[in-house]
Amino acid sequence: MKRFIIVGIISGLLFGLLDGIINANPIAMGFYEVHSPLARASINVPAGIVIDLAYGFILAGLFLLFYASLPGRTGLQKGISYAVVIWFLRVVMSVLSQWMMYIIPTTALLYTLIAGLIEMLALGIFYGLMLKPAVSQGA
Repeated sequence: MKRFIIVGIISGLLFGLLDGIINANPIAMGFYEVHSPLARASINVPAGIVIDLAYGFILAGLFLLFYASLPGRTGLQKGISYAVVIWFLRVVMSVLSQWMMYIIPTTALLYTLIAGLIEMLALGIFYGLMLKPAVSQGA
């Protein structure tokens, strides 16, 4: 349980750090200029930290829940498999929805897909290297 809590906290902080790097760099800001009429002038940092920590714990918990079902023999392989699944559910589906509903440059959508894959791979590999389900003692 202690390891899970530590991994949850670290992955939540990693989530926030990666989101900041991915979304606040000059390249991303150019791609996401299309959002400027709707975007906030600043973000609510405390709320962002709480949300990212929650994401870290939720994704770590789901990794453990699905561990036995994930393809791969090693934790690293399972982490990569998990990352691809989470990337599809979190990033690909969002990008496809944006593509269907809004006029957003293809370059911005591709950047989101690629950056999201890198972020999910970093988290998935971290989970794969750090987490394994507890061994059941049997009944």
